[in-house]
Amino acid sequence: MANTTPNTASAPKTVQTSSSVVPTNTAGGRGTTTIVDSVVARVAGIAARDARGVYDLGGGAARAIGAIRNAINQADQSQGVNVEVGEKQVAVDVTIVAEYPVSLQDVADGVRADVIRAIETIVGLEVTEVNVTVNDVHLPSEDDNNDKTEEARVQ
Repeated sequence: MANTTPNTASAPKTVQTSSSVVPTNTAGGRGTTTIVDSVVARVAGIAARDARGVYDLGGGAARAIGAIRNAINQADQSQGVNVEVGEKQVAVDVTIVAEYPVSLQDVADGVRADVIRAIETIVGLEVTEVNVTVNDVHLPSEDDNNDKTEEARVQ
């Protein structure tokens, strides 16, 4: 009996996001992989948070909600990140709080490079743009003053 099943060893594999299907080349080509947009945002958030000079992600309200989530051990890694995912490309908007006194342009460039590298490596989509908004600057003395006040009350 002859094999009537077509040879799919060279057929491209498909990666599907929640809004699109993205073809990728892998051996086998048997089935599809679905990557939800929130996963792309999470990958971008983890990369941005790890960039040098980033204190936190998100605006004031997002950070307040994030503090509550952190208190109950349910951190949102995609906080401060918005993604627009197409069939083959993704665009990312990241809002950060930078540490003082680092160069804000250097921090933004580092965030951009780290997010692009993470998404292209982990997700396999081309990143068309990463827009970085510096929403605030964190002063280390803000933490020091709070610690001194608490120490004075305890002693």
